[in-house]
Amino acid sequence: MTTLTADTLASRLSEPRLLRHQSYINGAWVEGPRSLVINNPATGEDIAHLADVGAEGARSAVEAAQTAFERWKKVSPYERGKILMRWHDLILAHADDLATILTAEMGKTYREARGEIVYGAAFIEWSAEEAKRIHGETLTPPFPGSRGWTTRAPIGVVACITPWNFPNAMITRKCAPALAAGCTMVIKPAPETPLSALALAELAEEAGVPKGVFNIVCGDAQEIGPVLTGAPEVRMIGFTGSTPVGKLLMRQAADGVKRVALELGGNAPFIIMDDADVDTAAAGIVASKFRVSGQTCVSANRIIAQPGIYDDLLAALKTKVDALKVGDGFAGDTDLGPLIHTQAVERVDGLVRRAVDGGARIVSGGHSLVDELGGAFYAPTLIEGGTPEMDLACFEIFGPVASVYKMDSEAEILRFANDTPYGLAAYLYTRDIGRVHRMTEGLDYGMIGVNAPMVGSAATPFGGVKESGIGREGGKWGVEEFTELKYVLLGGVDT
Repeated sequence: MTTLTADTLASRLSEPRLLRHQSYINGAWVEGPRSLVINNPATGEDIAHLADVGAEGARSAVEAAQTAFERWKKVSPYERGKILMRWHDLILAHADDLATILTAEMGKTYREARGEIVYGAAFIEWSAEEAKRIHGETLTPPFPGSRGWTTRAPIGVVACITPWNFPNAMITRKCAPALAAGCTMVIKPAPETPLSALALAELAEEAGVPKGVFNIVCGDAQEIGPVLTGAPEVRMIGFTGSTPVGKLLMRQAADGVKRVALELGGNAPFIIMDDADVDTAAAGIVASKFRVSGQTCVSANRIIAQPGIYDDLLAALKTKVDALKVGDGFAGDTDLGPLIHTQAVERVDGLVRRAVDGGARIVSGGHSLVDELGGAFYAPTLIEGGTPEMDLACFEIFGPVASVYKMDSEAEILRFANDTPYGLAAYLYTRDIGRVHRMTEGLDYGMIGVNAPMVGSAATPFGGVKESGIGREGGKWGVEEFTELKYVLLGGVDT
């Protein structure tokens, strides 16, 4: 298996300047009082030592963003769009380098990493085009001799806290629409995967994003988080991550009545009705469940099949799961990379062990590969015979474990699917158009893929209901999240 050190990582980059080890504040690369160690989860090897700027650095970034906001909001939307397009083009030009950095620090396969770079860049392209379409409406007020209209103004300084599972795209998905709207940004990347964020900052600077508009602060969340949520200059908090942390940030932001945009946990049902094509459904399950080794918030968490196709589906899934190859993300034939760290392996294995103790049956996999492969690896796993009360059904797995449940009626399936505090994504496979309408109207989820295993794109709204979050990313809705609606009433027009 390929090993990767900081030196060999740098040698793989055509321009090693993209590998920064400092935070980026007010257009400058800054050191911090402490350092973070970044590991490759496939090997456990250190690949970088990074400056931790702490609370002081976060305060500097907020001040810089506030100063820059007064200038950036006045820049023509057409010019903001041009700058964003230059950023987009630079990202695509450096897609191989960015994918190398991403695979090294996060572990996903190089193929998936490169796909993430392209996916993330699409949000910049969309937002660049949308910048000139941020506008209001003319209204007809009920007062004689008056006129009314609305405008959309940038909300101000936005603080974004992003996760480790999509360290490139979760930044572009938030920052691109915010910058297009005229906001300025302070980004706190996950401590496990900050290098992708810093590479994006390098390219943003090259694209002409003015100093202070785009800031990256790396360090301890317990120090930096309260600064971002407590600073009066910060008018909005954007966060992708776990529901408990999202609730904490929401509470912290409440004192300042800050807007929050939260994309939180999920417990996605993947429903296969007895009229579905079994091979198509099995392929969709593998694509949804095992992408990024199951470490996505929209990953299929509970696979629900009707009795008429259950046995055939289980057999088709076993064949596909057994064929998945686990290994270093840089190996060309790898299907699944590692989990983010060995603690994640232990958590996933605990869910599997408790399910087996409760009567579930392992059809394939079901064990750690840490000792065998030397990194944070877990075998792709297929389980059947679980019950709705098991932790495996109640909690987000966030690992390569597919758990299949047999249920008969539409009503029973909907009860099980909705019996969760989460409501991010759901999937339905059927060829009956009546079922499509009944089931999608009955599912309490923000996004539903019908005969489709993935739901996200730059053009469409991404977000959930219930404890899966607040707000939407993507499309015109993603840009509107970063604006305030103003209403103007003009009287005396006819005098």
